[in-house]
Amino acid sequence: MRVKIYKPSKTAMQSGFAKTEQWILEYIPETRRGPESLMGWTASGDTLNQVKLKFDSKDQAIAFAESKGWQYLISKPKTRIVRPRNYGDNFKYFPPDEAQN
Repeated sequence: MRVKIYKPSKTAMQSGFAKTEQWILEYIPETRRGPESLMGWTASGDTLNQVKLKFDSKDQAIAFAESKGWQYLISKPKTRIVRPRNYGDNFKYFPPDEAQN
């Protein structure tokens, strides 16, 4: 069985970093998804794609996967650089360079 371990990024609907501190272990689907014959909804023969396990650290998730004998793939989280800005910076005056005249 193959699983992926990752740290989720923030959603587009939030400005903070809530729900991004835990690591998630998620199964990699073994079968393709396709349309169901009766209703046309997306169906899959593999029900493990609905399972997501949450861990407080990456090491805990790795230890769990290794204890079960699963192959795992780790996605590194992207670091975000936050540059502090003030409202007053929008109105700062920067004089033109003398060399450009």
